[in-house]
Amino acid sequence: MPSQSSPSSSQRSTWIAVLALIGSMASLCIGTSFAKSLFDELGAQGTTALRVGFSALILLVAWRPWRMPLSGANARAIALYGAALGATNLMFYMSLRTIPLGLAIAIEFTGPLAVAIASSRRAIDFVWIAFAVAGLLLLLPIREQTAHLDPVGIGYALAAGVGWALYIIFGQRAGKAHGGQATSLGLAMAALVVFPFGLAQAGTTMFSPALLLSGLAVGLLSSAIPYSLEMVALKRLPRRTFGILLSMEPAMGALAGLVMLHEQLSAQQWLAIGSIIVASIGCTVTARRAPASA
Repeated sequence: MPSQSSPSSSQRSTWIAVLALIGSMASLCIGTSFAKSLFDELGAQGTTALRVGFSALILLVAWRPWRMPLSGANARAIALYGAALGATNLMFYMSLRTIPLGLAIAIEFTGPLAVAIASSRRAIDFVWIAFAVAGLLLLLPIREQTAHLDPVGIGYALAAGVGWALYIIFGQRAGKAHGGQATSLGLAMAALVVFPFGLAQAGTTMFSPALLLSGLAVGLLSSAIPYSLEMVALKRLPRRTFGILLSMEPAMGALAGLVMLHEQLSAQQWLAIGSIIVASIGCTVTARRAPASA
């Protein structure tokens, strides 16, 4: 009997993966847009606390990480990974107070892009650096056309990018533990990091039933559903294809902001998003593959 799947089966699996990843990005952008609508009542800090807190509870119940052994070294790595994750979420939501969703995602994308480029010194990488820098220069409020963009919001988005870069670095170390254990405990640590800020901002308002229900919806749309769909995509797509498709997230964020939050972007801002997307796709396409083991 043939052991390999038929071409039609393989093609179907690829389409399932692509649709799963698109669904993941759409869910994340819709969830983040909905989260922004809670800022008036909870502030960015309170909204972040509810999002991360409910995400942690969902994954802790799903994975029950206490059933697995955990070494001291892995525990420290997971703690750093979770702290970076919490800081990234908080800085990103703080940026959304004053700048559009699509721009915040694009600026935040420079963090993982920097990590990818830092691992290589080939000439082609400087092309992608140039695209990323050009995109940022188009967004930074240093000219009359961009003077209306809040520099504090841009600063928070850049800080979120730094947090995302640290999240990747610490996440690779935390990956030595079981994946479900690392993710669930990491989110629990993230919740501990952001909860004091949320409580200081929103107080006991955070615990009103209606807002708790909204926070649960944000946690599902922004974390639980996207993470689950990404796992489906990662199992079926090559890493390079996954990275290329993921580079579309800033554009999807801009569209979600336009439809759900009525955030209008100028032609220059769309050009900036496109420049950063080109940098991300180019970096993914030209990345060196790890040498195959013998």
